[in-house]
Amino acid sequence: MMNCLVIDDEPLARECIVDYIHKVDFLEFCGEGANPTQIAALIEKTTIDLIFLDIQMPLMTGLEYLKNTAHRPMVILTTAYPNYALEGYELDVLDYLVKPITFSRFYKSILKAKDYFKLIPASGFKSQKDNSSSYFFIKCDNVYEKIAVAEIEYVQAQQNYVVFYTTEQKYMTLMPLKRIWDMLPYSNFVQVHKSFVVAIDKIRTLEKTQLHLTKACVPLSRNYKEKVREIVMGQSLFKK
Repeated sequence: MMNCLVIDDEPLARECIVDYIHKVDFLEFCGEGANPTQIAALIEKTTIDLIFLDIQMPLMTGLEYLKNTAHRPMVILTTAYPNYALEGYELDVLDYLVKPITFSRFYKSILKAKDYFKLIPASGFKSQKDNSSSYFFIKCDNVYEKIAVAEIEYVQAQQNYVVFYTTEQKYMTLMPLKRIWDMLPYSNFVQVHKSFVVAIDKIRTLEKTQLHLTKACVPLSRNYKEKVREIVMGQSLFKK
């Protein structure tokens, strides 16, 4: 069962999504609001797994909420504006529904959410204080694959999916990139680009705009460059 919130400033739009939620046996409606500023209070009342979030709202837009909230439940955007789709996916939303939303399109979206939701216990997701397991499982198509943390070279985000590149092969699964930190030890990995996380011990060469790993080359973003250098090579080398 997935606990759901509906956040939209239009009462009729909320009513539509709430009605759809009640028609699905693995969804539980747990509250609604007219603005993202209400989400924190609603989450305090109960555990929330999925938020249906509008974009254009007063006080704070849905995209502003996503940009300002690092740890949040799964999010499906519901909006009348299709031009925000790319930005939404870059912010790790599971899906993007354009109004008017049909039940068939809604159902397709929540099946995707259900698949991801199943990954959480199956992967052995841990809190940030306890993510030192030597392996975890991810769902690839209809098979659960065991991934050894020590064999991961890097992880790449591709819209709603991530690809784990190991020393032997690659594995793709439905998962926002931000969620991998629930499985990977912080001390062993570093984010080098909005779409790439790499294993520190697999880094062989640092260049201005890229990193050479054991078996691959990945981009190094300007926004992450200094942090990567400090973590990998030590702060003392760069006090010039």
